[in-house]
Amino acid sequence: NCFLSSRGLEMRKWVLSGILASEETYLSHLEALLIPMKPLRAAATTSQPMLTIQQIETIFFKVPELHEIHKDFYDALLPRVESWSHQQCVGDLFQKLASQLGVYRAFVDNYKVAVETADKCCQANAQFAEISENLMVRSTKDCKDQSAKYSLETLLYKPVDRVTRSTLVLHDLLKHTPSSHPDYPLLQDALRISQNFLSSINEEITPRRQSMTVKKGENRQLLRDRFMVELVEGSRKLRHVFLFTDLLLCTKLKKQAAGKGQQYDCKWYIPLADLTFQTIEDCESSPVPLVQDEEIDALKIKISQIKNDIQREKRTTKGSKVIERLRKKLSEQESLLLLMSPNMAFRVANRNGKGFTFLISSDYERAEWRELIREQQKKCFKSFSLTSLELQMLTNSCVKLQTVHTIPMTMNKEDDESPGLYGFLNVIVHSASGLKQSLNLYCSLEVDAFGYFVNKAKTRMYRDSTEPNWNEEFEIELEGSQTLRLLCYEKCCKEDGEVTDKIVAKGQIKLDPQTLQSKDWQRTVITMNGIEVKLSMKFTGREFSLKRMPSRKQSGVFGVKINAVTKRERSKVPLIVRQCVEEIERRGMDEVGIYRVSGVATDIQALKAAFDSNNKDVALMMREMDVNAIAGTLKLYFRELPEPLFTDELYPNFAGGIALSDSVAKESCMVNLLLSLPEPNLLTFLFLLDHLKRVAENEIINKMSLHNIATVFGPNLLRPSEKDSKLSSSSQPISMNDCWSLEVMAQVQVLLYFLQLDSIPTPDSKRQSLLFSTEV
Repeated sequence: NCFLSSRGLEMRKWVLSGILASEETYLSHLEALLIPMKPLRAAATTSQPMLTIQQIETIFFKVPELHEIHKDFYDALLPRVESWSHQQCVGDLFQKLASQLGVYRAFVDNYKVAVETADKCCQANAQFAEISENLMVRSTKDCKDQSAKYSLETLLYKPVDRVTRSTLVLHDLLKHTPSSHPDYPLLQDALRISQNFLSSINEEITPRRQSMTVKKGENRQLLRDRFMVELVEGSRKLRHVFLFTDLLLCTKLKKQAAGKGQQYDCKWYIPLADLTFQTIEDCESSPVPLVQDEEIDALKIKISQIKNDIQREKRTTKGSKVIERLRKKLSEQESLLLLMSPNMAFRVANRNGKGFTFLISSDYERAEWRELIREQQKKCFKSFSLTSLELQMLTNSCVKLQTVHTIPMTMNKEDDESPGLYGFLNVIVHSASGLKQSLNLYCSLEVDAFGYFVNKAKTRMYRDSTEPNWNEEFEIELEGSQTLRLLCYEKCCKEDGEVTDKIVAKGQIKLDPQTLQSKDWQRTVITMNGIEVKLSMKFTGREFSLKRMPSRKQSGVFGVKINAVTKRERSKVPLIVRQCVEEIERRGMDEVGIYRVSGVATDIQALKAAFDSNNKDVALMMREMDVNAIAGTLKLYFRELPEPLFTDELYPNFAGGIALSDSVAKESCMVNLLLSLPEPNLLTFLFLLDHLKRVAENEIINKMSLHNIATVFGPNLLRPSEKDSKLSSSSQPISMNDCWSLEVMAQVQVLLYFLQLDSIPTPDSKRQSLLFSTEV
């Protein structure tokens, strides 16, 4: 066996030598393309240019970048193979190469235009035709100084061929790498990246091949299409938007007659040569009408309930009409959610200054659209207008060309598709490297929930550095999430004092349930146009996040029953609650996202330790600390209580009371339940409630509405006991996630109810005297 494995490792060396030889040949092809590029460029600025700068850019688009990537890879691999040992690692080089495949996407997107442009230039210029038929590729064999002739078109096809074969190389290498070798996981990762990339490129290459000819020789191809929400005279409309190589087309899906396929109506189009992005000033004159968070949450509750009903029906009946009716209802609610959720304006205007506004839920997507359009505009100089017939043809062709076929709703997913992750993801953003210059940089994190992306956390700004070290931890709630996105922003100022933040880099990773199931932190790197951001992630499933651990150390405050703490301190409200609240009211009321933005985990742990050891200097410590860490400590205190503030016993009653439809009955029930809490719990809650209402009074500055506060705090104050949780009933394994969503939403609704109640009346005098003695 030992012999076999060393044979295998010997084979590994040969596979790598083969890869080196192939790289060398490929580099010589790329170099042959680069040789004529320099003189052509020099001639372009003279009085007799052979080609324009624009034509050169189009024909040789991304070739220098591809050459640089492969030259770096070859130069790093060669010495490792030359000083070979069986322990030698090369996986990191293949991983890096895979992470740079994005350049190939740009090359492939442009390939057809490049070949056509070269063709046109050959017809127009005999001298260029001569050059492009006789490109010399030096021989890589160590024999005589030989060269072979290639045509420009043949060489331009080399990278397309190369990228489609990139996974084969990795398969070969993996086959001869023992699974115990440190390279094995790295190569597997490189293969996964390559396969994902290839499948996305293949999907996109296929429909583009049926590109539409408008006039002779002019090809129009589809680059991207998405369902988006357009704002039309204040109301939200669902549109299917198509970005072609020369224009942006906004269409509406027609109502379908039975048996008929999809059909589109054109709403408007803008040639890319005429398209501009509207500025901040234009935007402020027409603000986006916001939908209240309460409405969106109510929709989510309905959706979760309908899904529960569907699953229940599936278990009891076969092919019933009831399921059909429920699916129709689900479709209506999900369409509403899709229309109401996005609030981020993406505005474009045509040559006459007429503006159109789309609403997008994530900055990541908005940036993708902008980059794609800007990149394409570099190649579009001519404006044009389409005749009504041409427009009709184009709109009809959308049905064939579209890559996104269904409206992004969860009901379009099959039951066996991954439902995503439900629970809490702890993410540490460690550091960034690869910046070319010192920047003021911060990162924000987005995850998907209910079919669209939302911003969940933001690091502090790291000033004037090429290697920012944040080391900040965030806890992000996942609601069926499958992807984590990271955006790096540069804080930049304009002259007139208006500050706009620029996206420097963006990237995303799939949240793989397999990888995240282990209890340990998983380290990962997100690579994006030269910048690398290091992260660690740890996932806690919903079922585990329910467990509250009592403290082993009764002299502390975390994980100790609230009545034990108040008794020991001879206080009505635990000291930790008062001190945190005072500090936040002193300097955190204007902090954007207070209680929502996570504090740095190490600061929170330091504060926790100080409170637990009754450290007298804790007030001093707090003055030095970022106010988000203090807010995080307060939330952690409530989360770690051995029994939640609203008690295990009363929780089901609160959840039942909030669902009552008669408002008077609801108030009477909720208030009486509240007043039947044990005294320390009640007084602590009333003290906290006052504070949270004051935070919401500053909503204009801190962006924390009552609803935002309830969302963040509700699950810390109310939790079902493990035995009561709907999750523990194993009779309903399918809809566990939807049960959970309902449970969390009930917790949010209960706290929101008390936050919105004007005053809390007191039924009897015993309570009355208590309530008025809360001057803590």
